Amino acid sequence: MIERRRAPRHRVLKGATVTFDGVGLDCTVRNLSATGAAIDFASAISVPSSFVLTISSDHLVRRCHPVWSNDKRIGVAFDDDVIEQGRTRAA
Repeated sequence: MIERRRAPRHRVLKGATVTFDGVGLDCTVRNLSATGAAIDFASAISVPSSFVLTISSDHLVRRCHPVWSNDKRIGVAFDDDVIEQGRTRAA
């Protein structure tokens, strides 16, 4: 299989939160790169076209969008903006 990702992903196991419409859902980040991540949920879920992923242990807060999903796992791509302490800046 040909790898089509722009940046290599690294296997991780980090607790995180996906937030949209004022709701926060716990999830687990399974792999991570500079451009995206794969996240697992406790049960199958549908997420909107844009949401915020927060990995508190890494002080990472990124707006992202889903690019694929498979049962309880969703692959996301990070959008160009980085959210820091309530402010947004270009990545």
